[in-house]
Amino acid sequence: MVADQAEAVALQALAFLAEDAQRLGNFLALTGLGPEELRAQAHEPQLLAAVLDHLMREESQLLVFAANYGLAPELIGQAHVLLERLAEEAR
Repeated sequence: MVADQAEAVALQALAFLAEDAQRLGNFLALTGLGPEELRAQAHEPQLLAAVLDHLMREESQLLVFAANYGLAPELIGQAHVLLERLAEEAR
């Protein structure tokens, strides 16, 4: 997996969260982000890794997301690892 693929997976995950007000609200509450900050940081590796981390902590949501987007759950984990590494390098 390359960075562009990991970013695409995470952006799909963000779209999945945004499809449902409760899912998005839970993510924003846990991260402390507001909608404006979310939009401003949407392409940052740290935020994208946080989106995937959030989904991976909620197995039922992870499985629904993976099924809706035709992704293997393992692919989501791989994307998370890569984005975490990119976020660490950016610090």
